[in-house]
Amino acid sequence: MMVNAPDMLGARILIVDDQASNVALLEQMLSEAGYTCVASTMNPQEVCALHRKYGYDLILLDLQMPGMDGFQVMEGLKTNDADGYLPVLVLTAQPGHKLRALQAGAKDFISKPFDLVEVRTRIHNMLEVRLLYKQLENYN
Repeated sequence: MMVNAPDMLGARILIVDDQASNVALLEQMLSEAGYTCVASTMNPQEVCALHRKYGYDLILLDLQMPGMDGFQVMEGLKTNDADGYLPVLVLTAQPGHKLRALQAGAKDFISKPFDLVEVRTRIHNMLEVRLLYKQLENYN
């Protein structure tokens, strides 16, 4: 089993951050890397409904947002994720939140401020695992 480039670049990605500058930076970086199905929201309350509707392959999730933090979003996602694989990559400036985020179901994390090469690499690696997981599920 392999993931081909068109599948990788066509993967559905959702950016969730309450800071417009972070959303714009990530959207631009993903666009320049060739990703074609990138959406974003600055409202964490929308994430679960959006994921139910579009079935994202990867959610880039800020942990610290007003109203509803990333940990609460992950709890909500756990209740509606049909395939059991929560494709969340958390964004955090707080070193102490990394382990808690992983224990809460995140698959990986990106530290702020962003190192764009690291961000691209982590996104690529997570999408590869996610798409292989989906292929395996379809095969079974």
